[in-house]
Amino acid sequence: MSTTSLPAPDRSPRLREALLAAAFTADGLLDLLGAPAYAALARSETVPALRATRGDSPLDTLVRLFLLQHPVPYERARAALPLAECIEDGWVTRTADGEVRATVDVRPYGGPEGQDWYIVSDLGCAVGGAGGIGSREEGVVLGVGGASTTLAGITVRTSVASALDVGTGSGIQALHASQHATRVTATDLNPRALDFTRLTLALSGAPAAELRLGSLYEPVGTETYDLIVSNPPFVISPGARLTYRDGGMGGDDLCRTLVQQSGDRLNEGGYAHFLANWQHVEGEEWQSRLSSWVPHGCDAWIVQREVQDVTQYAELWLRDSGDHRTDPAEYAERYDAWLDEFEARKTKGVGFGWITLRKSAAAAAGNPSVVIEEWPHAVEQPLGPAVQAHFARQDYLREQDDAALLSGHFTLAAEVVQEQVGLPGAEDPEHVVLRQNRGMRRATKVDAVGAGFAGVCDGTLPAGRILDAIAQLMNEDPVLLRDRTPQAIRLLVEEGFLEPVAPVS
Repeated sequence: MSTTSLPAPDRSPRLREALLAAAFTADGLLDLLGAPAYAALARSETVPALRATRGDSPLDTLVRLFLLQHPVPYERARAALPLAECIEDGWVTRTADGEVRATVDVRPYGGPEGQDWYIVSDLGCAVGGAGGIGSREEGVVLGVGGASTTLAGITVRTSVASALDVGTGSGIQALHASQHATRVTATDLNPRALDFTRLTLALSGAPAAELRLGSLYEPVGTETYDLIVSNPPFVISPGARLTYRDGGMGGDDLCRTLVQQSGDRLNEGGYAHFLANWQHVEGEEWQSRLSSWVPHGCDAWIVQREVQDVTQYAELWLRDSGDHRTDPAEYAERYDAWLDEFEARKTKGVGFGWITLRKSAAAAAGNPSVVIEEWPHAVEQPLGPAVQAHFARQDYLREQDDAALLSGHFTLAAEVVQEQVGLPGAEDPEHVVLRQNRGMRRATKVDAVGAGFAGVCDGTLPAGRILDAIAQLMNEDPVLLRDRTPQAIRLLVEEGFLEPVAPVS
């Protein structure tokens, strides 16, 4: 891996043309490598891809050069690239024995609307694989990985005037934002990261971003934005050894600071999306800890996706930096330091998940919607539309008392199916489950009233009249049924099983 000077972006359009002409794209890679080798490459396993690129086509050459970081013969490189320019600009270098080597990692990346993009990062720093990146160099810049694509997927993609990417790294979030924001600002504490973001945007044919050097919000002062995104160095570690992952503040203070200070930099109606780690502290509910992070004037939806005990967490990040391959005594010393840090802070585990904020008038008036939940199950990305729909439902529910809910009209969401669970041959099911096949893919158990209610919601009748009909069928008191059901309706709306609609005439 090299942390020497980086390529010049000025003639990147010519390089982009050559990459596209060779089909060095996400689709082109899949066609060349096949699904198994393509998936293995995403795990940083290169042997299948090496076997699939034994030919001498320009695409074989580019895969070996930029993805697998193998030297290629000079003439093959010249057939695939504007080679003299690439050497002069610093994308590749000629070795003493006449071969050509890449100086940076260039990864094809498919945009959400089929765009052919490229993520540029340090050699050997593509994220993936059980062994981590294996780097202990402080200033390295990582490529695209699972965390990056997760954040890109949960971000609300509406047209906005301004977007801010805090801790931009190789620039993937800024690249996405450039497609729907008039002005994009990207910041990072690492000057190399800003250079890589410039390369990523230029090679992807995207508009340039305003690049600012500094930590957290310091580079932007009091400026405000319609969208803030950040995949920060959230790792809770003893010290700030690696810029790309270690926050440098005690415990989870960096993530807390990033979230708390975002409220002052969001415009009304604006969204902020973060990935974060948080401590599970002895004697404290983790939900309460995160609730205290939500800034005044903002609604919040916080989803904990995973929890690791402190030993699992320490081992994960020691492997990430390659410490498990060092001298055993040195490894044990570093492991001890992590456990000492957690013990001092009474930390028993570390949570990982998503934090989404939205600035709203209702929250500013003292009526915020703050939903904090644990959801370790599979979801369907991109989740941006589901995130936007979540906040729209919260707006609706804040304005509806029980009487208004009973007067409302609802339809069952299109992706919801009903499952009946019980013994074979039984006259009635033991219970009924409503299940979403899209978005968060939630499932909820409902009673006979809930199943009957959801099944006939087509927007024609108000909720109260549906309940009256169910009461008559089930020989129940309609007044009592109306009294006890609004909370169940509220939950089905909140979780996206029912959608409020205008009355069907």
